[in-house]
Amino acid sequence: MAVFVNADGSNPYFPEVKKNFGFGCMRLPMKLKVKVDYKEFCKMIDTFMEAGFNYFDTAHGYVATQSETSIRDCLSKRYPREAFVLTNKLSSNLFKTEEDIRPFFEKQLKYCGVDYFDFYLMHAQSAENYPKYKAANAYNTALELKKEGKIRHVGLSFHDKADVLDMILNENPEVEVVQLQFNYRDYDDAGVQGRECLEVCRRHKKPVIVMEPVKGGTLVNLPESAKEAFDALGSDKSYASYAIRYAAGFDGICMVLSGMSNMEQMNDNLSFMTDFKPLNEQELTAVNKAASILKNSDIIQCTACRYCTAGCPKSINIPELFACLNAKKQDKGLVKWNSRQYYNAHVKNGGRAKDCIGCGKCEEICPQQLPIRSLLKDVSKEFDRIV
Repeated sequence: MAVFVNADGSNPYFPEVKKNFGFGCMRLPMKLKVKVDYKEFCKMIDTFMEAGFNYFDTAHGYVATQSETSIRDCLSKRYPREAFVLTNKLSSNLFKTEEDIRPFFEKQLKYCGVDYFDFYLMHAQSAENYPKYKAANAYNTALELKKEGKIRHVGLSFHDKADVLDMILNENPEVEVVQLQFNYRDYDDAGVQGRECLEVCRRHKKPVIVMEPVKGGTLVNLPESAKEAFDALGSDKSYASYAIRYAAGFDGICMVLSGMSNMEQMNDNLSFMTDFKPLNEQELTAVNKAASILKNSDIIQCTACRYCTAGCPKSINIPELFACLNAKKQDKGLVKWNSRQYYNAHVKNGGRAKDCIGCGKCEEICPQQLPIRSLLKDVSKEFDRIV
C-alpha cells in the first residue's frame, strides 16, 4: 500500500500540505468561456478548504494568464497566507537570460497577491527546453530565492522520456519534488513513460506530484467499451474517481492534482479523496481493461492544456477541434451529428483545421508530443468538406 497520507490524514512528505489532494488551477470556471467566474471559483475554494485541503497549483499562462490574478482575488485576498499552500512555475517563454528571471518572479508574486511561493517549479522540463534553463542559471536562481525566503521548495514539472528526467535530477540534486503526468492510460505508454519516470523519481528519492490524472478529461469521457468495464462493477463511483485513485495508489506519490472547473467536479473529487482508499483488486482489473481499450483506440490523446494555441499564427483552437473529431469517432446518432455543429461553432470566426500553415510551433510545445499538423489534416478531412 502506498505511503500517501499519514494515519492522521497529514502529508508524509511536506507537513505544510494538508492531506493528499490539490486544486489545479489550469481549468477554472468561466463566464462565456472568456473570463473566470469569480463567484463560482470562490465557492469552489471555500468548499475545498472546508474539506481540509489547502494546496493550489498555478502557472502564468494558465487560463489565458488569468489564473494567477484569479488566485489573488479569490484566494489570497480572502484567506490568511498561512492557510494555503501555493505552487507557481517558471515557464520557458517568460525569460531569455538569467537577468530576466528575478523581475518576472517578483511580478508573479504580485499577480498572485503573496510574498512567497511554497513551491516553485521549473516548468515542463524536456530535452528541448532544459538547456535554456541551464544556460540562464534558472535552477540556481530559484535556490537563491529559496535562501531569501521567497520560495519554500524548488522543484520541476516534466514532459519527456525517463532518461532525460534522470539526467536533469543528476545535474540538479537540490530539486525537492517532481510533478509528473501520471495516469492509467500513460502508465506503459512509450511516449509518456509514466512508469519509467516514476521509477526515476523513486531512485532519486524525489516525491511526486501527479498532474493530468484524468488526462484532460480523456479518462472521464470514455468510449462506451471502456465505460462498460467500470459499469460492470455495479458502483455509483465516477469514472474520474477510478483514474484519480489509481494515480494516488503508488509509492512515492505525495499529491494528486485535479483541474476542477465546476462545483460538480469539486464535490465528486472530494467524495473519494477526503478519505482516500486505494483501488481494490476488482477496480484495478477494470482500470487495466479500460487502459487496454484506450490504447487500441484511435482517439486523439489531447489533454486540452492549450499550450499549443498561444503561439498559433492562425488562431486555431486545436484542443476544441480535436475534441470534435474524438466525439465523432466515439459516438453515433445525434451526438455524431452534433460534432459537426460544434466544429462549425468553434470556427465561425476563423481558425479552421484547413487553415494550418504547418509551422510546427504547436508540436514544439505539446507535452503529449502529438503530431498536431497531421492530426489537423484528419480533422479537416472530416469537417472542412462542408462549410
